[in-house]
Amino acid sequence: MQIELTGHHIEVTDSLKDYVQEKMARLERHFDKVSNTHVILSVENVRHKAEATVHMSGHDIFADSTEGDMYAAIDKLVDKLDRQVKKHKEKITNHLHNKHNNDYKLEEESE
Repeated sequence: MQIELTGHHIEVTDSLKDYVQEKMARLERHFDKVSNTHVILSVENVRHKAEATVHMSGHDIFADSTEGDMYAAIDKLVDKLDRQVKKHKEKITNHLHNKHNNDYKLEEESE
């Protein structure tokens, strides 16, 4: 998975890059069809904001999080993305499973 990391009003340090990559790897464990991710880290006054768009096969997911600490914002962001990725994977799996069952029923009825 490719991660594009952008900073607005913040310098993206190596430790922030490593932290984002480590946390985003969690998404790939649940769904391996993630192609790339665009993460934007920004600071407005004392609010640290992390937002990301995850591009998957046939679907894009967006989430954002605002916290007092950048690392906490990244953690919360990844939790939100993780829930959405799991939901998307379940939806795909259920559709494929239901389609397979319907095809099987059609074959039984035609015999």
